Amino acid sequence: MSLTETLARVRARYDELSHTLAQPGLANDQFAKLSKEYSDLTPVVDSIIELQKSQREMADAEAMLSDPDMQAEAKREIEILRGAIPTLEKQVQKMLLPKDAADERNAILEIRPAAGGDEAALFAAVLFEMYHRYAAVRGWKFEVLELAQSDLGGLKEGIAMISGKGVFARLKFETGVHRVQRVPQTEASGRVHTSTATVAVLPEVEDVDIHIDEKDLKIDVYRASGAGGQHVNKTESAVRITHLPSGVVVAMQEERSQHKNRAKAMKVLASRLFEQQRSARDAAHAATRKSQVGTGDRSERIRTYNFPQGRVSDHRIELTLYNIDDVLNGTALDDFIDALITRDEAEKLAELTANS
Repeated sequence: MSLTETLARVRARYDELSHTLAQPGLANDQFAKLSKEYSDLTPVVDSIIELQKSQREMADAEAMLSDPDMQAEAKREIEILRGAIPTLEKQVQKMLLPKDAADERNAILEIRPAAGGDEAALFAAVLFEMYHRYAAVRGWKFEVLELAQSDLGGLKEGIAMISGKGVFARLKFETGVHRVQRVPQTEASGRVHTSTATVAVLPEVEDVDIHIDEKDLKIDVYRASGAGGQHVNKTESAVRITHLPSGVVVAMQEERSQHKNRAKAMKVLASRLFEQQRSARDAAHAATRKSQVGTGDRSERIRTYNFPQGRVSDHRIELTLYNIDDVLNGTALDDFIDALITRDEAEKLAELTANS
């Protein structure tokens, strides 16, 4: 379908929605659904109208070239429009790109150490704190759901709910294996070690997204324990939920209440299962959660944090910054995320253009 045909269809749908919404007797849920679609299309149609106005002006200016008295003015107008129209076309095409329905949702962040033992656990803790600080920079809420620490102060597992505007849209590109190169505090010879941690970012699930049957769950309760295994309370407040059909396991012990731990575990479980479904529906554009995160092997990575050289490199976009401290305190992480979003939009735009 050509761009012209696509724009005509969008305007026709917009006019149809305008007519339908003006009719009495619409059910509340239908009115709300159509109103949202109408609202989403309004800026797109405004841009289409501006583009089509410029195209008509170009046609009028070209027609005036045959008039000697108007030729100079026509040439000036054509020169201006030749610069403006391609920009307007790209703007409209960008607005027509397929949207990820989960982009505006909150996100569940999961971080775990992979290859590298104690050093990997320490690096996982650094990453968890990096996203905590980044959330503060963006004005988002960062709620720790689960935090299991290692004996040396590292992280066995960290899970957080991050809430705010467009959280998943920005953080979804952080999913994958993150690699660190640095001299561990326990390394007497000063030798640089390489370790990895896995990051998973899942969209928060709404009640209507997924149904979990209670009979598919195996729920265990046990006493919560802290680093080193000491009991942090004497009641069975920790909860482990196993989803039998998928084998997905979620454990929570952060809260002293078994009820609260169960509620948090169910939220995380629902997000993991929802992400699996999203991946299965669109295997060409989204891998399963397991393949997104990878095995954690040192050779796999989406980003490398090199402490001796003070640099951070994102291997997907071949971008390297020499401000590791600013990245880790959250103030420079947007440099990578903005570049990743730009690349993603460029790839989608190229695909849209090729198919039009």
